[in-house]
Amino acid sequence: MRRAVIAGNWKMFKTRGEAHSTVRELAALLGPLDECEVVVCPPFTALDAVRNAIQETASKIQCGAQNVHWEAQGAFTGEVSVSMLLDCGCRYVILGHSERREYFSETDVMINKKLRQVLSSPLTPILCIGETLRQREQGLVLQVVASQLEGGLAGLTPSEVSRIILAYEPVWAIGTGRTATPEIAEEVHQLIRNWLKEKISSQVASAARILYGGSVKPENIDDLMAQPDIDGALVGGASLDPKAFARIVNFRKA
Repeated sequence: MRRAVIAGNWKMFKTRGEAHSTVRELAALLGPLDECEVVVCPPFTALDAVRNAIQETASKIQCGAQNVHWEAQGAFTGEVSVSMLLDCGCRYVILGHSERREYFSETDVMINKKLRQVLSSPLTPILCIGETLRQREQGLVLQVVASQLEGGLAGLTPSEVSRIILAYEPVWAIGTGRTATPEIAEEVHQLIRNWLKEKISSQVASAARILYGGSVKPENIDDLMAQPDIDGALVGGASLDPKAFARIVNFRKA
């Protein structure tokens, strides 16, 4: 049985004070979190505020980061290392988000290097993959997803791949209000799991946790989580609202 993961990607929102109060409110709304893992990924500047709020509330919420560099240290102005994230209390880190790929020209080669660095540490990576609207309309979903998996996971062992959480985020549904139907999302999740079975191993494929991201809201989380191959969600805008995010975490099983 794969344990669900609900992760909130706050992107470039919330000051330290706002982050602290948001997590305290969220913790008060959530139950014991026995059935799923909950991760909050604030901006780098608010990591310590989130950690402090988690400790103050004795919550099982985990802290994650939105990015990391592939070197342990060095002259990389503006970057953050794995050890720095661990020092701030992080347990997860998002890699390869479409906004990083689009706005900061991150390639599969760069993402693979980041994955290798993260996997040399206790951090759990959340690797994002997904197609644009144009690629979907051209019937290239399988090719795009397979290419991103091949590039991102290149050279990794089955044991290493087993530590990675995957997040399917159709670019056309991120922040647009458009959401892939549960059936569309499930179809791509099946493609991903089949790719893992063929290229990595059946064991890794069956155990892999694959999240859906793309305008996830309280209104659609139940239907998404009813799909057999959807193991959680990577939530954007709705994760900024404690009440909305708590409803997503407390999804109702079919």
